[in-house]
Amino acid sequence: NTMEDSGALPIEMDVSNLNTGDVVDIYPKEGEVVDRACDEVIAKFELKTNVLLDEVRAGGRIPLIIGRGITSKARVALGRDASVADTFNLPVAPEDTPKGYSLAQKMVGKACGVEGIPPGQYCEPTMTTVGSQDTTGPMTRDELKSLACLGFSADLVMQSFCHTAAYPKPVDVVTHHTLPDFIQTRGGVSLRPGDGIIHSWLNRMLVPDTVGTGGDSHTRFPLGVSFPAGSGLVAFAAATGVFPLDMPESVLVRFTGTMQPGITLRDLVQAIPYTAIQNGLLTIEKKGKKNVFSGRVLEIEGLPDLKCEQAFELSDASAERSAAGCTIKLNKEPVIEYLQSNVVMLKWMISEGYGDPRTLERRIARMEDWLANPHLMEADDNAEYAEIIEINMDEIKEPILALPNDPDASALLSEVAGDKIDEVFIGSCMTNIGHFRAAGKLLADKKSATLPTRLWVSPPTKMDAAQLSEEGYYSTFGTAGARMEMPGCSLCMGNQARVEPGCTVVSTSTRNFPNRLGQGSNVYLASAELAAIASIEGKLPTVDEYMKYMSTVDATAADTYRYLNFDELPEFVEASDKVEISDEMREAAKKLSIL
Repeated sequence: NTMEDSGALPIEMDVSNLNTGDVVDIYPKEGEVVDRACDEVIAKFELKTNVLLDEVRAGGRIPLIIGRGITSKARVALGRDASVADTFNLPVAPEDTPKGYSLAQKMVGKACGVEGIPPGQYCEPTMTTVGSQDTTGPMTRDELKSLACLGFSADLVMQSFCHTAAYPKPVDVVTHHTLPDFIQTRGGVSLRPGDGIIHSWLNRMLVPDTVGTGGDSHTRFPLGVSFPAGSGLVAFAAATGVFPLDMPESVLVRFTGTMQPGITLRDLVQAIPYTAIQNGLLTIEKKGKKNVFSGRVLEIEGLPDLKCEQAFELSDASAERSAAGCTIKLNKEPVIEYLQSNVVMLKWMISEGYGDPRTLERRIARMEDWLANPHLMEADDNAEYAEIIEINMDEIKEPILALPNDPDASALLSEVAGDKIDEVFIGSCMTNIGHFRAAGKLLADKKSATLPTRLWVSPPTKMDAAQLSEEGYYSTFGTAGARMEMPGCSLCMGNQARVEPGCTVVSTSTRNFPNRLGQGSNVYLASAELAAIASIEGKLPTVDEYMKYMSTVDATAADTYRYLNFDELPEFVEASDKVEISDEMREAAKKLSIL
């Protein structure tokens, strides 16, 4: 996306015959790469779409879309037809129509006003929700200025400050002071430094079965579907309310069986690449790497009763699979519970002075419209997928970790038990309040006075931090000697706070690329529960040791894994009762819900 937006010519091909220092000639129309020294064809390729060359000539995808639109309008004004086929290369529809549509294809179809969008079809779905984060936010602002955007056309645009709030540079402080006003005066919603991670907030503003985008690669909605993009495309989506998309193929991951004792959702997250490797659909070696998920939508079934906070743990990790997006099939009950809570939270935001209030009112009204008649889309029984992966949860009897330093590389706990651990990080958008309660209960039962590891703790939002403090968990973390970080990205960001060089880490963060958490660090990715146990033991435990710890967590699971239902918290309910939604915004929401 970013390359297309900038006017570059992205080419995908086998480069095994190309070596450093080779001088080659590339023939885009012929799809050939020729070694100049011997005049031999050493690689062949096909352009992803016939529109790519027009994008290069126009200086990027966005100028091309705008130019096509202006040309079409000019033709009509001159008394001619609106077609620009004689001037531009137009997207070609796929020849084969699928027998049925997947959930993602139906959601995108709905956003385009049709039943479904087949893979390979170019489309411009309506953007219901757009997210912008602070490291790319200033670039998005510049793009919006170049588009002369004075008001957002996307229904809800939200700006966060989770990447730079904890350790701001002088330029970040300027951004913190100037970007909120820029966003709000155009009808967007701006969070505040210290509020927490973009996804933990944006997910609570979603409308089911809608489409969105965001400037963070982990903009992976647990409700609906999102396609993360670069700052230019995010600005375009926010300004125009639509998003250029070549509909990807889908890969279906179907869970069967029952989750076994001691197994967490993070283990199911890692079970996806673990199983794909076993099935020959994913390889770790970079040369000739095979990745069935790359550029496709990861669609997950078989876990319909997950809470939406839990569902995000799965959709969030689709970024590490290099997937274009993710959908999760849920039952109505957890979605209803989530939206009832979120309505109260958004009203609380209005009472706390967050803006733009009209946008928040309109989103509340859309949520209430859905709650009045709750319904969720489903994939057709005869939907077609590039691949179907079955994962039997009955067979997952011990934790699965991501190995240093590749989120695809996977191993069972029994294969790595005993490895010495120096530091532990519990935080990132992959966590929710239940993870911190579980970690707190494990730490409260530790036998020694001090930990043999350095423990970092960073809740995802300020609401999580406040609730954990009220319940006494901050005292537990402090007594254990944990370093408490401001709610936000913390170590997961990779360019602020760092672990000691060369240390071995267990982290709940999203990814563990080389040197990301610290120079020369070796990072395992695992559940918050396993991370807490590792912090106590100073090593990766054996399966028996792990299960002994987890027996205490499982015994109090109902209390531990309670999520932030704002409609049950008196402070939020009292504030929301004072907020009235205007008739104007209710009417605007009804019109949007019909589309």
